[in-house]
Amino acid sequence: MNNHLQFFIDGSWVDPVTPRTIDVIDPSTEEAYTAISAGAAADVDKAVRAAKSAFASFSLTSKEERLALLKRILECYNDRFEDIAQAVSQEMGAPLPFARDSQAWAGRGHMEATIAALEGYTFSEERGSTTVIKEPIGVCALITPWNWPLNQIVCKVAPAIAAGCTVVLKPSEIAPISGIIFAEVMAAAGTPKGVFNLVNGTGPDVGQVMAGHPDVDMVSFTGSTRAGIMVAKTAADTVKRVAQELGGKSANIILPDADFETAVTKGVQGCFSNTGQSCDAPTRMLVPADRHEEVLAIARKAAEAFRTGSPKADGIDLGPVVSQIQYDKIQRLIESGISEGATLVTGGPGRPEGLNRGYYIRPTVFGNVTPDMTISREEIFGPVLSIISYKDEEDAVRIANDTVYGLAAYVQSTNIERARAVAKRMRAGSVYLNYPAWDTFAPFGGYKQSGNGREYADWAIHDFLEIKGIVGWA
Repeated sequence: MNNHLQFFIDGSWVDPVTPRTIDVIDPSTEEAYTAISAGAAADVDKAVRAAKSAFASFSLTSKEERLALLKRILECYNDRFEDIAQAVSQEMGAPLPFARDSQAWAGRGHMEATIAALEGYTFSEERGSTTVIKEPIGVCALITPWNWPLNQIVCKVAPAIAAGCTVVLKPSEIAPISGIIFAEVMAAAGTPKGVFNLVNGTGPDVGQVMAGHPDVDMVSFTGSTRAGIMVAKTAADTVKRVAQELGGKSANIILPDADFETAVTKGVQGCFSNTGQSCDAPTRMLVPADRHEEVLAIARKAAEAFRTGSPKADGIDLGPVVSQIQYDKIQRLIESGISEGATLVTGGPGRPEGLNRGYYIRPTVFGNVTPDMTISREEIFGPVLSIISYKDEEDAVRIANDTVYGLAAYVQSTNIERARAVAKRMRAGSVYLNYPAWDTFAPFGGYKQSGNGREYADWAIHDFLEIKGIVGWA
């Protein structure tokens, strides 16, 4: 028996107030393989009420007590690691090795980083006669996406608990099963009643209700910029804090002194990772105009090395994208690239050869893309790379920053000082030099329409705290 049709509220698995279900689709088969309950306002009320009641005592716990809880959660997470990986693979189509080594690992990595950050975190400081205290903000509504389910769940839940907050989580209804397993982890770890609650459902029926609920003190949202704007507008009526990690259209500047074989190949791999379903993917590759044709040849070779197929099969690099809606959107944008005059280097519309069912996308590279083209401006969220020429470094920086987004940027150069100088000019929350390893202690978040606030480690803990100055303490 599983908990797919129940919510986790006040320390127990409970039925929805009004029974309704949502099918969960396996994107590799286009068929439903289970169903979850669809929550509504009454379910949100129960969960928020439980979180508010628990906050009174949990907010007063010591750092040591919260550390002990997080360590128990990590232990239970590791016990369920394979279950989590299998769930992610089926619900979003990730090849199983990737589901283990990246998707499930991300949850573990963020839990470990939060524990390390909390161990060294100071919740008060003296400034003359004033004591400044950092206190938990309160009840937090956490709304997470389908593309990196455990990454986003843990990098919100863990720092909220580290800060002393209580939470209500709404995972994406498209990929919800890993979130249900995470709730089972929280229960197994002995999380106090009401500290962690989970309600499944759609954005309008659950997410928006959470954002507007008068007893919710903060909303942390990851998703599209369009949905983030709606969440922020709803939250504004009750003047609650809103932290958002939204869309991106990240530029990857390959400077003339880079090793082009390595830089272009890794750039294609970075764009196509997770089947292109990452908000910080390097989807715009900016290259010197006089080396454009050379880059296209390298990119074609790199893209055509990717193997697309069933996430259950051996040796597969790319599974399907997550849904029919995503598939149709990506097809529309590939068609727009062709119709607007970009050079189709490899890939293109339709499914890869031999795949007649499932939301599979042909790994696609466009060359001779201009900054005004749709594929250069819209977030595609699939394995589609746009290669754009620049005249000189100044032109590259201008093109890179000419976007409403500002989540990430990438710079490749054999001259680290030059790469650092260009990085300082990028209007983005994260800049990655020469494809570094994932750093769960680096701040993560965006400029402009890519959001506000920062996640990961101590940066995230800070976002879940209020600042109180007690003047005259000394």
